[in-house]
Amino acid sequence: MGIDMKIHRWIRNLLKGRLQRVVLKGELSGWREVTSGVPQGSVLGPILFNLFITDLGTKCRSGLIKFADDTKLGGIANSEKDRDILQGALDDLVNWSNSNKMKFNSQKCKVMHLGITNKNYSYKLGTPQLDVTEEKKDLGVLVDRKMTMSRQCDMAMKKANAVLGCIRRGISSRDKEVLVPLYKALVRPHLEYCVQFWSPMFKKDEIKLERVQRRATRMIRGMENLPYERRLEELGLFTLTKRRLRGDMVALFKYIRGINTREGEELFQLSTKVDTRTKGYKLAVGKFRLEIGRRFLTIKGVKFWNSLPRETEGVKDLSGFKIKLDKFMEGMV
Repeated sequence: MGIDMKIHRWIRNLLKGRLQRVVLKGELSGWREVTSGVPQGSVLGPILFNLFITDLGTKCRSGLIKFADDTKLGGIANSEKDRDILQGALDDLVNWSNSNKMKFNSQKCKVMHLGITNKNYSYKLGTPQLDVTEEKKDLGVLVDRKMTMSRQCDMAMKKANAVLGCIRRGISSRDKEVLVPLYKALVRPHLEYCVQFWSPMFKKDEIKLERVQRRATRMIRGMENLPYERRLEELGLFTLTKRRLRGDMVALFKYIRGINTREGEELFQLSTKVDTRTKGYKLAVGKFRLEIGRRFLTIKGVKFWNSLPRETEGVKDLSGFKIKLDKFMEGMV
């Protein structure tokens, strides 16, 4: 890994010979040597852990995603041969964990079958058979096997309403100078966290999320009896639908011309049916068989992206793109 002996000895001295003991109700246990792991909360902890698991899944022929201490394995299993490939990848993970003395917690490992025609094959992690789950929270986003995202919308709305209730009960002022910054900082982030992934599929879910902002704007003095669109204009806010669309465009810009260009090459294809004046920034509209596919970022934002003027989509830096985009969208509510 390119670590020279001086740094190697320094790390070894940090970890070797460490002692720990347990305190329970004022009573102390004897000292015991720490034979594995790193000091919790240390700066080197995450770095050393990443170095330790760097070869995890190198033999895997399926899709493997690692984030901190979470590991996800995915793939298409339309036949028993595909199932065997996935099971073989799981076996490789088990072999790695045994040889490196870092066991997976099989009780926390679940299988989620996606797709209407999924054959729902069974899988094992070592000896125990993995349980099947209908939904799973992944990095704060609740994903269900139908991928409708209605449960995630309900969870986001519930969190946002809870914070909004705390503001109503705890803040006596009803001035917009007080409530609008609180709403932007504490409430709206719950409605927009990773929303490019779980953008609501159904109109009823869009209404649920928008209802939170409606409630927040009515809390402000002088806004109680005004129409919703007028309240937004007076407060300098936009509908959550418009904000999601703007966020989609910013995400597309990052994938195509920004910091995620490598992933963008896999997710998006530049259209070949454009003239030279567009400079090749138009995107090809993907095809989808099911209605749910229309809600994925790779599909839903392409049409609006292609409607942007070439002086907007041709901007090279993100800040300049946002300025041009806001000017283009200023007529929208």
